[in-house]
Amino acid sequence: MKHLFTAMGLIAFTFTLYSQEMAKDSLEANQIELEEVFVSAIRVTKESPVTFTNLTKEQLKPRNLGQDIPILLNYMPAVVTTSDAGAGVGYTGIRVRGSDATRVNVTINGIPYNDSESHGTFWVNMPDFASSTESLQLQRGVGTSTNGAGAFGASLNLATDAVSAEAYGQISSSFGSFNTLRNNLKFSTGLLNDHIEISGRLSRITSDGYIDRASSELDSYFLQGAFKNKNTLLKALFFGGHEITYQAWYGIDATTLKQDRTFNPSGIYTDGNGNTQFYENEVDNYKQNHVQLLWNQQLNDDWRTNLALHYTRGRGFFEQFKEDDDFNVYGFSPLIVNGETVNTTDLVRRRWLDNDFYGTVFSAEYIKDNLKLILGGGWNTYEGKHFGEVIWAEFAPNSSIRDRYYDDDSEKNDFNVFAKANYKLNDNWGLFGDLQYRTVSYRANGDDTGLVDDTFNFFNPKVGTTFDLNRNNNFYLSFAVANREPNRNDYENGNPKPEKLNDFELGWRYVSTDVQLNTNLYYMNYKNQLVLTGGLNDVGAPLRANIGDSYRIGLEVDATIAIGDEFRIAPNVALSSNKNKDFVFQRDGVLQDLGNTNIAFSPNIIIGNRFSYIPGEKLQLSLLTKYVGEQYMGNIDAEGSVLEAYSQSDFNIQYVIEPSSIIKNITLSALVNNIFNAKYVSNGYFFTYDDTWSVPNQTTTLEGAGYYPQAGINFLMGATINF
Repeated sequence: MKHLFTAMGLIAFTFTLYSQEMAKDSLEANQIELEEVFVSAIRVTKESPVTFTNLTKEQLKPRNLGQDIPILLNYMPAVVTTSDAGAGVGYTGIRVRGSDATRVNVTINGIPYNDSESHGTFWVNMPDFASSTESLQLQRGVGTSTNGAGAFGASLNLATDAVSAEAYGQISSSFGSFNTLRNNLKFSTGLLNDHIEISGRLSRITSDGYIDRASSELDSYFLQGAFKNKNTLLKALFFGGHEITYQAWYGIDATTLKQDRTFNPSGIYTDGNGNTQFYENEVDNYKQNHVQLLWNQQLNDDWRTNLALHYTRGRGFFEQFKEDDDFNVYGFSPLIVNGETVNTTDLVRRRWLDNDFYGTVFSAEYIKDNLKLILGGGWNTYEGKHFGEVIWAEFAPNSSIRDRYYDDDSEKNDFNVFAKANYKLNDNWGLFGDLQYRTVSYRANGDDTGLVDDTFNFFNPKVGTTFDLNRNNNFYLSFAVANREPNRNDYENGNPKPEKLNDFELGWRYVSTDVQLNTNLYYMNYKNQLVLTGGLNDVGAPLRANIGDSYRIGLEVDATIAIGDEFRIAPNVALSSNKNKDFVFQRDGVLQDLGNTNIAFSPNIIIGNRFSYIPGEKLQLSLLTKYVGEQYMGNIDAEGSVLEAYSQSDFNIQYVIEPSSIIKNITLSALVNNIFNAKYVSNGYFFTYDDTWSVPNQTTTLEGAGYYPQAGINFLMGATINF
């Protein structure tokens, strides 16, 4: 409980600026500019009965010193984040309302970003992408119809850099703990002849990581060409990245956590002299390149259209040293060496993923009088190749270098159409309706999945109402249905079922000159939810399983309060109960009904706060606080699966210098993470297995757990020079 009291105390005595600008003094909807239309079909305003939070580039900027996007979103309501390397660079993860990243639907300019097979989002493939993000919206719950896999916890919609009317150049550099270094260059030509702009960014981030050998070498780019006139906006975007990260996905056990928090078992082996060694190239090496062609057209005063074509090319591998691995895995024949049969070998292997993702998304928007109507949809195809190579082996009979010991293909087609409307009945009441049809076909033939040839057809209706009591108070009520297909890893556990969610949201939004308040109740009722089991597969990906009936119910409150002209406080709290109904588990060889158990990785309380002192336009100081309550890493409420509650606090400062020269300004930033040096763990895994050997004729269920410790106090400092 000491963590909770610490967090509550910090909320009582600390303040900050948070998710919405304080300049607005009412809930009047903003006019959507032409620039915003690429995401307007899937974003919402207070006219829709959806729970959401917006963040702008300016709000991200003070903490954008090289850490991944999930880490930058850590202080949003109901959000929990984690980092494999322990310091926010490399592989990172996010959970919203207890739902992990495979259930958070991510789009970039309205185009799906989640991996089609795993449903995961791997921000490490696009390092420093926050530096090319104009704004983002996080919708909690089902949200509104979007492209890609259905949202089962949240939707995260990102819009990339807007067209700049003025030319600029920017040099940014930051450095910090664990030899972390981030450098980037940005530029824009401004509008040439009032119509054409070219802009871009180059970034490089390196870090040793908090965890041993959990290094990162990350490169990325962003290039945009735009044409703009009164009624037309055309954009061609090219962006992507290349990441090389030393693997850190295995975690450590409880004993090692106490004795050596930074220990990394990845790459460990014993040499011929019996000495413990670590393979130096136990890395993940992946490249991803994106092309987006976007066209928005204002047809007349009532209609505008949006069309996007996209293509993503991804390819890469992770490399592993395997000690005494079985010949049978690789199709090797046994050898006779010095009169003895040899059927194991030390070897180095690479497991490859080579994929293409392409398609189109489209929408048409009609606005007239009291009606706003959007018709849209998308068609997307994913083609993936999965194969493995042995690049070195001590013994490799009947084999040549780079022979593939497995080689399988997969294909996924995803088509959806939707129609949604907002209708103002009068000055107070508004109605909302949203109908989506989605069909998904998936084919795979891997050893892990078996032969898969499935087609799913989903109908996802959403209805709701809003009530504007006055210009300051807005109430909403909604009901939404979402259906979702299994991912590739789910097929490892047999024949998974699609899952269904009924989501009820009830909210109140209040805005005045000095106070913004968002309060909502939600009830999310699931059928055949694919919950995290707590276990991992052989590549560190979380395993899931259908569990029948389950639910999440909660209360979320976030506020932004101005105290005078210089202080801001922005607390948020999420209270929830997350339960599996009548959960059945086989323990000691016998099926047991455990009743209602807690859903894995779903803390009942999450508190965040930010306190800012802003004495003028040039200086901002912020203290950020996060508390995450106790959570279970499995679904059987086992004591060994408990992940303890924790709290952390960060201190952030930004100062702007305006020299009288060709330099427009210099922005200095500093971020001290975990200023109280808390030794906390934000993620882990839990598994059970049956022991049939210790006691004859008796099955005993045993448990195990692993943990991902996060860094103690650490810092990042940087400077951005704007020309």
